[in-house]
Amino acid sequence: MSKIKKGDVVARKSYGKDILFVVKYVINTKKEKIAILKGLVDRVEADSSIEDLEKVEKQKINEKMGNLQDRMHHKITKTKEIRSPEDYKIGIVIPKHRSKERIVTGKILHLDGDKKYSQKSYYYYKKLGLNAIVRNIPEYKQPREVYSLLKAYQPDILVITGHDGMIKRGTDYHNIYNYRNSKYFIQTVKEARKYDQETNNHLVIFAGACQSYFEAIISAGANFASSPARILIDFLDPLVIAEKIAFTENYKYITIDDIAEELRDGKNGVSGIGANGKMISKS
Repeated sequence: MSKIKKGDVVARKSYGKDILFVVKYVINTKKEKIAILKGLVDRVEADSSIEDLEKVEKQKINEKMGNLQDRMHHKITKTKEIRSPEDYKIGIVIPKHRSKERIVTGKILHLDGDKKYSQKSYYYYKKLGLNAIVRNIPEYKQPREVYSLLKAYQPDILVITGHDGMIKRGTDYHNIYNYRNSKYFIQTVKEARKYDQETNNHLVIFAGACQSYFEAIISAGANFASSPARILIDFLDPLVIAEKIAFTENYKYITIDDIAEELRDGKNGVSGIGANGKMISKS
């Protein structure tokens, strides 16, 4: 077997090769080499002994990536069919039956710890005509940068995500140190709420990734978060939440029950306290 290195796509033999990962980097310890991994199509982070890893064939990688692309295009097409706009402009939707009225959708700021996910997220928002700024910022840097970004862009909706995961899966659910990146998501939400208290903009926040510490993220001030059942969430889940809020009138209150059917695993993957929509009408 060829040497496993940064950037390789691998699977864990002891887990039945159930998830495809990209090797972020390799750590040399006294006993063995440990690879730090991030999900190829799942927002999960893990680590593994190099000996437990196996490189994945290109055909299987292409199948996984193709499936993700197909699902994303299907969701975009379905959303456009439901909304039936005559024209999609950035942040402004002009419906056929109200052509003299501008419908301004909520503005989104999305911080993502994964560069490829950032690119795909921007593509999704752009195809739906949403006014969205997507920044690729590592999870540990997000708490330090969110306040200045909020001041610069003044969004209505903030999405905070990347990769996460439980270190000891199935145990210590309420131990923050048992989560790889939840502490950064929590800190970022708190920083965002400081900004919100100053501006009184009623910012709508989604935060979290796979297996994230749901209760603590909500307690920090998020409207929606992952993952109540500590499961892997779909790449599209945070985007669906943001899109739903952006496209909903500001006088309507959206609960997780209004969105759950559009999420891969429903309320097991994402839940929250809800929020008002951010779409407004202008003559």
